[in-house]
Amino acid sequence: MAFMIAQRAFIKLYLITMVEQHRGYGYEMLEAIKQEFKDYGYVPPQSEVYRALHELVQQGVFYRTKKLKGNDPKVDFQEIVLYHFTDDGAEKAELYKKQVKTDLDRCLGMLHKAEEDNYGTKGR
Repeated sequence: MAFMIAQRAFIKLYLITMVEQHRGYGYEMLEAIKQEFKDYGYVPPQSEVYRALHELVQQGVFYRTKKLKGNDPKVDFQEIVLYHFTDDGAEKAELYKKQVKTDLDRCLGMLHKAEEDNYGTKGR
């Protein structure tokens, strides 16, 4: 068992949530995670986000589609990758989220205990 939650598990959790919210464009998800956690001083490495996406595809949770960015193929040559749930991907994602929740609860308990023991604060 890891000491705290693994970075990639944390990233996968957020990627799953974004696909649930129909925000499945790879670069958009990377930027959203950066924005969400910048106040905490956390900037996920781009390589970790794309590795997590790749693993979710390999695990059969997501599949990828590609499309041209914009509406005019004569002008818009940039191809973007969109991520979607596979047929049973939503169920696999829910199971994964339950596993991560257990890890998060354990980590939060450890952090609250460390805060209380070392700084005399009781679960702010």
